[in-house]
Amino acid sequence: MFSFRDSREGGVRVDVAFTDSSLDLKGARPDFPEMLGRVEAACGVRFSRLSQVHGDDVLVVDAPMELHQVPSADALVTTRRGLGLMVRVADCVPVLLADATTGVAGAVHAGRPGMALGIVDRAVASMRDQGAERIVAWLGPHVCGRCYEVPPAMREEVSAVVPAAWAETSWGTPALDIGAGVTEQLRALGVEVVDVGGCTREDPALHSYRRDGAAAGRLAGLVWLS
Repeated sequence: MFSFRDSREGGVRVDVAFTDSSLDLKGARPDFPEMLGRVEAACGVRFSRLSQVHGDDVLVVDAPMELHQVPSADALVTTRRGLGLMVRVADCVPVLLADATTGVAGAVHAGRPGMALGIVDRAVASMRDQGAERIVAWLGPHVCGRCYEVPPAMREEVSAVVPAAWAETSWGTPALDIGAGVTEQLRALGVEVVDVGGCTREDPALHSYRRDGAAAGRLAGLVWLS
């Protein structure tokens, strides 16, 4: 069920996890409620979720979302213990954030547009507004710079905003490295970064839109305060 799990102890315990392809958390699936229930049972918490739109909106939440009442945004922040935060991806970067000392957590869906808009900057600012000081970020599996081919003009446009995102595919064409770009943004904010690793396009144990197109499922990044 999980490709990675970790925890940090402080004023509160922080747990983070990323799911693998044994679960498909694509919201359009008719069995999504069952899949969500399996995740919540395994983690022991209920989750707040989002309708992700590749923007830069951040929501502060204190309760789980009902199945058909999910707001549009690309990042969640909470100080509520026992409430999980979930973001879902199929190549974008799932970013989980926490300060275990002050008890603030966040989850970000960071794709190419969100990275260029500064979604992680806004999420970190929101966490600091809630009292976070020493933030750790876990970057989950995502498409790597060797695999994320883009048109030359797009590479120039995005890397002008986030220079670390400039990349080249393994076959020598223009690319973007969203993970490197998000890492640069977080470190510039004084956030410790843990890169979990794993390229979604290369690893069949992970969901990838670049590899599988419309048939691709969704993996999830999960964080909660105990």
